[in-house]
Amino acid sequence: MKAVVFDGTRAVSVQEVQDPEIEQPTDVIVRVTSSALCGTDLHMYDGRTGAQPGLVLGHEPLGVVEQAGPAVSAVSVGDRVVVPTHLYCGTCLNCSRGLSAACSRVRPGGFGAAYGYAGMGPYRGAQAELLRVPFADANCVPLPGEPGDANEDAFVLLADAFVTGWHATELAGVRPGSVVAVFGAGTIGLLAAHSAVLRGAAQVFVVDRIPERLEVARSYGAEPIDFRDGDPVEQIRARRRADRLPPGEDGMDGVDCGIDAVGFQAIDRSDPAHENPRQVIEDLTALVNPTGRIGIAGVYAAKDHAPAPAGHEDGSLRVPWAVLFDKGIHVGFGRTHDRRYTALLRDLILTGRAEPQRVVSHRAKLDEAPAFYQDFDRRANGIIKVVMKP
Repeated sequence: MKAVVFDGTRAVSVQEVQDPEIEQPTDVIVRVTSSALCGTDLHMYDGRTGAQPGLVLGHEPLGVVEQAGPAVSAVSVGDRVVVPTHLYCGTCLNCSRGLSAACSRVRPGGFGAAYGYAGMGPYRGAQAELLRVPFADANCVPLPGEPGDANEDAFVLLADAFVTGWHATELAGVRPGSVVAVFGAGTIGLLAAHSAVLRGAAQVFVVDRIPERLEVARSYGAEPIDFRDGDPVEQIRARRRADRLPPGEDGMDGVDCGIDAVGFQAIDRSDPAHENPRQVIEDLTALVNPTGRIGIAGVYAAKDHAPAPAGHEDGSLRVPWAVLFDKGIHVGFGRTHDRRYTALLRDLILTGRAEPQRVVSHRAKLDEAPAFYQDFDRRANGIIKVVMKP
């Protein structure tokens, strides 16, 4: 089969690799109809995670079951399914509590696993024509319709991007009436903003510098903040004050909930040619009101193989803990427990309430992957989300 293979820093190719096979009675083989390119793939592409040449990339698959092991009972050959990024067994202690990203069985010596991700188990990625799915009864989410229908782009985002955006709002405690700020208007940030609006947030700000992304944020009902125009913390506070805060709330001109959808490769606002992994954390600490909440959905790597001057190879990071303590801010972070949200978000798509597909800016053939990786890494040509069709 054809697959996108990591060759080395900033180099991928489309190669012929061995077809996957049923290895356990609980496996299925899925023929992939759509596979998305994620910002997390760029961490490996940029040589930041220790990925080794030969790794098949990708973790956002949608497709049709082509083969099923004899112990599989929840899905059948011919079923259309989306497969969440994080593999899980469905029955260990953590899975039984709905904490599927911390499954204790899928990665010996660790917890949690993912397709096509360095350090997250031996599982080949989903930017390929076929994908082996272990523990298929737990990991395959059935979907209606046919490949290529009107929901194709929306459904593929159930593998990761939409559920991660929703998870970010859970981590940040977004509730009806909340005022929310999302830093980063990549796919996760945009879908976090969309999720916040769906959850009834009173006001949502989205911070970025790429006009195409900020326009998508506006289409979701959020207020775009371009940090090229000045300190985004002060921009948001000025807008809040302009809305004439109620008497007695003058000191609460920040936000209730802040979301970091950027992670360790954040841009240094004072020197945009370089990274500052502390930038978003410091901005959110300054912006979130006392007793507010911060949700961190952006990736922070345990080992950064090309750290910025303000970062560290071992993943350590200076965080303004004293200010967070003084303000009584709750901080939540961690990988997405996908299966908590997939059915809920699928049904919001089916009713027309949710429209995650607005973030899809480009569609490509698998053979075009190297060019799209290059452009996506440079944030060129208006790329927000690429969906590839094997």
